[in-house]
Amino acid sequence: MTSVIPGARSVEQARANAAAAALPPLPQSTLDGVRDLYDRSSRAEVHDRW
Repeated sequence: MTSVIPGARSVEQARANAAAAALPPLPQSTLDGVRDLYDRSSRAEVHDRW
């Protein structure tokens, strides 16, 4: 999943945001946990709006 968060308020914040692209991918167990949380708590209310 990718997302753009516009509105950096400083050069330092823009650099930190750009540096996040160099981080390693999240482990599959984390992705599975996020999907499970979404499925249990939000999917029914929002999924059909995408």
